[in-house]
Amino acid sequence: MIEIIVDWCKGCDICIHRCPVDALEKSEELNKRGVYPPKLKEENDCTHCRLCELLCPDFAITVTTEEGEDDDKKKKSKLILGGIVNEV
Repeated sequence: MIEIIVDWCKGCDICIHRCPVDALEKSEELNKRGVYPPKLKEENDCTHCRLCELLCPDFAITVTTEEGEDDDKKKKSKLILGGIVNEV
């Protein structure tokens, strides 16, 4: 699940441009800052990689996995220089 605190967003669009699966787009409604915050597309392939959350300079995005997801999606990963590697 992706939670976006729309009023914290300043409209930099980093999350939209850096999403590896193109799951985000600009909203049609302005926030209190007068910008169009991101939102999930109707049909998206979000993998919960958390890149949007990690890159957001405003801490406006939180990514959590929902209970009951497949065990394949819950594989432990560790961040190393050069990318993400699944633990064996």
